[in-house]
Amino acid sequence: MNRRFESHLFWGSHSPLSSLIGAGIIIMASGRFAFAIICAGALLWVYGLTALVFSNTRRIMPLQGRMIILLFLSTFFSGIYIFILGFLNPLLIFGTGFFLILIPPCCLGSGLFEASESVEPAEVLYRALLEASVLAGIILGLALIREPLGMGTLSFPGGVQGMVEVSGETDAFIPARLLSVSAGGLLLLGYGLALFRYFRERNKREEEQ
Repeated sequence: MNRRFESHLFWGSHSPLSSLIGAGIIIMASGRFAFAIICAGALLWVYGLTALVFSNTRRIMPLQGRMIILLFLSTFFSGIYIFILGFLNPLLIFGTGFFLILIPPCCLGSGLFEASESVEPAEVLYRALLEASVLAGIILGLALIREPLGMGTLSFPGGVQGMVEVSGETDAFIPARLLSVSAGGLLLLGYGLALFRYFRERNKREEEQ
């Protein structure tokens, strides 16, 4: 079995928090819950379709220039997603397009396709969807912390203005509003990484014992 595919989806060395793959997307997309939902769909779409095409055409793909072909494919699928989103919700695309274009390099940077030579196509697709789901779950989880605490709202895609907001407590604690900006997202991610590494090392020691 390929070691890359044996690694744990969350605690493994190739997990999003271990390799910090997609750190920029995590920070930018988790500012609003509506953005996080759109980004989660894009991750599943791009990872899934790219893995599906790659796993079924890798035998005819040249070794030299393969990553360029995969970058073109993932960018193409990302562009289709942005086009569909722009048709359904043109206002929301202005707030999400700038980080949706980062998903293709994030997908290739995961190293998934470089380790998929001797793996069955169905397993490649399944692993790609699982890794996209883990990254999407992290983004959604952070958004559920940042937006309610930082802005006192919870937003969803839709509506005339692109988002529907559910307002909560408007007089939010001033330091908590820092979470709604990029600096607050980096701070929250830093604390999350510290906890992640603590529990990962603890998990390793328990497995060794």
